[in-house]
Parts: sequence; C-alpha cells; structure tokens
Amino acid sequence: MEEQKSSVALKKKPNVVDVIAVILIVLVAIFAIWRILGPKDDLGDVNMIDVTYTVRVEGVPKETYENCQRYIPSRLMASGKLVGGQITGVRAEPYLVLSPGNEWVEDPNLLTLYFTVETQTEDLNVLTTKVGDQEVRVGKSNHILKSEFLEFNEGKIVDVVWGKDVP
Repeated sequence: MEEQKSSVALKKKPNVVDVIAVILIVLVAIFAIWRILGPKDDLGDVNMIDVTYTVRVEGVPKETYENCQRYIPSRLMASGKLVGGQITGVRAEPYLVLSPGNEWVEDPNLLTLYFTVETQTEDLNVLTTKVGDQEVRVGKSNHILKSEFLEFNEGKIVDVVWGKDVP
C-alpha cells in the first residue's frame, strides 16, 4: 500500500502556484548573477575631453614646497585609490600678510603654491567634472588636492580649462 501512495505522489501534477514560485526563484537568481558578473555601467563610446585646472594653496612652509617638487608629476588619489589625472606642475609665489603698519608684506617662511592638474572627463551634455568625489569648478574652495605622495587641504580652484579649444 505504501508503494502505491509514493508512486501516486510522484505522478501528481504540479500546482500552478508552485510553478510560478519556482519560475520567480529562477529569475531572481539569474538577475543576481547578471548584476554580479554582467556588464558594468558602461556608457558605450563616450568621448573624453582634457581638463586642466589650477589649485591655489596659501600659507605653505617653504620646506614643504621644496620637498613636494621631488614628487611631481604625481598621480591623483581619492578615497585611498588612484583616480584619473595627475599633478603636473607647481609654482610658488610670495605669501603676503598684513603688517602692524597695515601694509602687505611678504612672509619670509611661507609661500602661496599654484598646482597644475591634468585629467580627463566624459564629454556629456551636462558637464560635471569630477576627480574622485570632488567637483572641479572655478572658485571652488576647500578643495583637497591629494596624490600618491602629496596632500593639501583648503585649496581653491582658480582656473579650469576644458578641452583644447576653450580659451
């Protein structure tokens, strides 16, 4: 009698709800595998444009300027990872302070540094230039200029040139 029950159970037709549940489970599994192993968010053939910008950092000790020259060019970093672009140059200008006589005088120990940075960005309809998570725009202050060997906080972006034809 038991053999008859088990052979009857094997011949029973599947329930519609069971079939739908199995199909949904399979579809979810396929979707999860595709998200993990499938193509990344690729925008296809995106044109890249060159971007060159200048970051001003004020009140830098002279010895820091002298030391950082050894590490230029230096690849840019953000969040502990290298990102596209590099610091390609640095120049120094006097750092001016207000004297007790209300005159601007040069501080003998500090400098104002101007770093030149070159990178590329996607040429999209809405141009948002980003290096790591930071947007690059003229006048942006509190810019963190960080490379594999250098880091300066409180930088200000004073110039940006997008592409070769932009003045």
